[in-house]
Parts: sequence; C-alpha cells; structure tokens
Amino acid sequence: MKSEKKKAAPGTVGKVLFHIKKYRPLLCLSILLATVTVILTLYVPILIGRAVDAMVEAGQVDFSVILPTLTRIILVVSLTGLAQWIMNTVNNRITYGVVRDLRNDAFARIQKLPLSHLDAHPTGSIVSRVITDADQFAEGLLMGFTQLFTGVMTILGTLVFMLTIHVGITAVVVLLTPMSLLLARFIATRTYNFFHAQSEVRGEQTALIDEMLTGQKTVQAFSREEATLARFDEINGRLEKCSLKATFFSSLVNPTTRVLNNLIYAAVAMTGAFAAVAGAISVGGLTCFLSYATQYAKPFNEISGIITELQNALACASRLFELIDAPTEKPDAPDAAVLSNAEGHLKADSVSFSYTPDRPLIEDFNLTVLPGQRIALVGPTGCGKTTVINLLMRFYDVDRGIISVDGKDIRKITRQSLRENYGMVLQDTWLKSATIRENIKMGRPDATDEEMIEAARAAHAHSFIRRLPKGYDTVIGEDGGSLSQGQKQLLSITRVMLCLPPMLILDEATSSIDTRTEEKIQKAFARMMKGRTSFIVAHRLSTVREADVILVMENGNIVEQGRHEELLLKGGFYARLYNSQFAP
Repeated sequence: MKSEKKKAAPGTVGKVLFHIKKYRPLLCLSILLATVTVILTLYVPILIGRAVDAMVEAGQVDFSVILPTLTRIILVVSLTGLAQWIMNTVNNRITYGVVRDLRNDAFARIQKLPLSHLDAHPTGSIVSRVITDADQFAEGLLMGFTQLFTGVMTILGTLVFMLTIHVGITAVVVLLTPMSLLLARFIATRTYNFFHAQSEVRGEQTALIDEMLTGQKTVQAFSREEATLARFDEINGRLEKCSLKATFFSSLVNPTTRVLNNLIYAAVAMTGAFAAVAGAISVGGLTCFLSYATQYAKPFNEISGIITELQNALACASRLFELIDAPTEKPDAPDAAVLSNAEGHLKADSVSFSYTPDRPLIEDFNLTVLPGQRIALVGPTGCGKTTVINLLMRFYDVDRGIISVDGKDIRKITRQSLRENYGMVLQDTWLKSATIRENIKMGRPDATDEEMIEAARAAHAHSFIRRLPKGYDTVIGEDGGSLSQGQKQLLSITRVMLCLPPMLILDEATSSIDTRTEEKIQKAFARMMKGRTSFIVAHRLSTVREADVILVMENGNIVEQGRHEELLLKGGFYARLYNSQFAP
C-alpha cells in the first residue's frame, strides 16, 4: 500500500498542473511580481551597506549619503509591500479558482456515477473529499504559490548579488546551504503516507457523523448512544495517531533546517570577518553579505515547510482526484434510441443479476407485462423486489439476459428517455431544500399552478399544504425539514400525479400514510394507473388485491403468479403470506 501511495503523488502533481494551466496569464503575473518583490527586497541590503560605509567612526558620519539612502529604503520597502499585496491577491485568485474548478468537476462526476459506486462509498466520505480535502488542498496550494515562487527567486537573486560581492564567501554559502534542503526532503518524503492516512480516517469520521446525525432518533430509540460514542472514540483515536505522526514528522523539518542554517551563517560570518580584516571586503559589504546569506538560507526553510504542506495538499488532492476519476455510469450506446410515449409492453427474458459475483440474487428471471397491466411484486424482505425495479429503471444493468420495453432492449434506449417514461414513488422519500411548489414541479417544471393544485388534490396533499405558513411557497428544509413522513410521502405522490408518465412504479408508496388517507390514495392510484403499466411493490398485501398479476418472489425467483383469488385457492406461498397478515 505504501508504494502505491508514493506512486500516486507524481500523477496527482500532473493533474494539479493540468488544472492550473487554465490560469497561465495569472501565473505569469504572479512570477513577475515575485521577481519584482525579490529584486526590491535584495536591493535594500545594498542601500544599508552604503549607509554603514558612510559611518566610518565617531564624528565621521556622511549625512549627505545617509539621508537620501534612508529615503530610498522607505520608497523601496513601500513598493515591495505593494508588489507583495498584488501577488498575494493574484495567488488567491489562482488557488481558489483551481479549487472551485475541482469541486465543480467532483460534483459533476457525482451526478454521473453509477449507483453501485454510491452504494459502496459512505456519503460522509464523499462529502469529506469535496469539502474538507478540497480546503486542505487549497491551503497547501496557496502556500506553495505565495512562498515557492518568492523563495526560488530569492535564492537565485541572492546568489547573483553575492557573487558580485565576494566569490569565495559565496562558495561557502552555496556548498553548505543545500544540506538543509536535502534534510527537509528526506523527512518530507516520509510524511506523505501519514497525511494520506489522516485524510482517509477523517473521511471515515465524517461518514460516521453524517450517518449518526441522520439516524439520531433511531440511535436514541435503541439506546445505542454509548456504542456510537465508543465507535466514534475509536475512529477519533486513529485520527489522533495519524495526525500526531504526520504533524510530528513534518514539524521536524523547520527546526533541523534552522540549526543547519545558523551553522552556515556562523561559517559565513567567520569567513567574511577574515576577508574584511584582509581588506578583501568592506564592513558595509560584509553587512550586506551577511544579510544576503540569511535571505539565501531563509527560502530553504520556507521551501522545506512548503514541501511538508504540499505533501498534505497532495494527499488530499489524490483523494479528490480518486472521486473525479471514478468510472462514470456506462454511457448510452451510440445508436441508442429515444423512447417517447411508451406503450408499456415490458419483457424480461432469462435475466440474471447480482450485486456481488459471489452472492447470486436473481437468476433466470422471466416476465411478460402487457400494456396497461398492474403488476404487484410481493415476497419476504431481500427476495429481489426492489432489485427488479432497479433493473427496470437501469439503475443497474443486467448481468445476463434482456429487459425490453415495447420490443426494444433497454440497453439500446437512452437512460433519460427511459426514465422519463416512468413515474416513481418510493418508501424512502426525497425532497430538496426548496419551496413546496419547486419540489412538486421537479419532474415537470412547465406545469401550471392549476395543474399542480389539481395533482395535489388528487393526492390528498392540498389540504395540509394550504395550512402551511405560505402554502405552496413554503420553503422546506433538507429532506422535507419538519414535515411528517406521511406528508413527505404525499408530496412525492403529488409529484408523480403531476407528471403522469405511461409507466408507474410504486414501491411501498403508502407505507407512511394512515389507513383512512390510504384508502383515498388507493382510489386516486386506481384512476392514475388506468391505462398505464404499473408495478406495485408492497409488504401489506391489502394494497395488491386489485392487481392484474401478482408475482410472488422468493430468493430472486418468481415462485407463483396470478390474481389474488387464484393464488389464495392454490394455498401456496402467497396464501401463507396473506393468511399470516389477515388470519384471525
């Protein structure tokens, strides 16, 4: 695993550079401003050296040189500050532009990911990649832009200026200073895995928090608070260990390089002192040289710190790119047909499917549905009812066999047109943070208010919507906010009532609705399903009595099929299920 993580960094760097390429003009401006900043910064020691040489001894101070020099220093320092401010602004623009693009790419990729990927990865982990890892990457990238350019320019600039003053002392500095960079590199290359592990565990922690917040009522209902706290403590403990290791190794860089640089400064001072005594360099020149030696060594410290931060940034970026580069849903076939106004003739021919190869689920499944038929799917939990719905909607593709609509293999039909011909009401409702109106019109934005209200009346949702503070303009929170589960399900039913596509899927559509309202909804469903091919998934067998065909499923296979009365007379599996619910 370690070798794989180390190999991931170069690829990640290439991807980061590819995203930065869009901002080349700003990048060039940043490099230009860094150059100007460095030149002005390095010009100040020359001015200070001149001022020092103008003060020979007591009573021999040449103010005609010192005062103009001080004025020039103030002007140069002011210009340097202005150039740094503009450079920092440009760097911020580049950094947050890149992070914005990456987040856009990540969110766009999420929309195209197959359900199998989303089912296999916790929601909190994906959120952590898009939010936390992107923020960590931004911090490292910003530090890189702000300090890396300036540091490199400072090293080159001081080297040139030192060579013009004294070649011998410059050789001492050049030969000794890179030792600090080599030491920093030695330590930093060992921190990448720790930062990568830190990002992984942080994502696991975010996933747990998201999961527990979503199901807090259930946690409290089953008194699982202590167990949840123990699990959180375990993950938090691992995060602590990873973070401490990453921080410990990364914090070794700065002090070790500073010790080396102080030793180098002492060597330069000693060499320069002998040169000054020998008359090879003036006192002002030595002052200037010592200033350059410090400035030459300082970027090595900064770059060593940058390397550490970039290791963290690259670890976070690699997790973000794992999401961005994740395989998308298999694209539609080039010759895929557009399905419009489907008649509703469906056929499953020798279909086999499993979520994992080692656990077979549906095998040799056969089904023929005529237009307008109402098909009920019943059976124990885990028998494959919802899986059949997933296959019909192409949320998953079959492993073997063919599912066709109106004689066309659904794999040769565009997913969008296929799904536009279905209306779905699931047991798990989904509502976005928006107004009631926007949630109802999601599937048909061009619907009129009159059509929307008519659909709400048919779904028996109009009365409770009207009692809300702003009626249809009431804003609800994420997943319905304070609405009851039954009210959320009524809104989901209204959404389908408004669209009225040629095929319907009702998966426990009335599971959260009281019996009295359910009777009214069932009548509305009966009107809605008339002339439309409909699939009804239900555990409460009272809801499927009027179905044209009841498919009784067990272990992914159809074990019985027929009308309600026929299946009761057979006295088989369906009869036992029915009697278990209604027998006195």
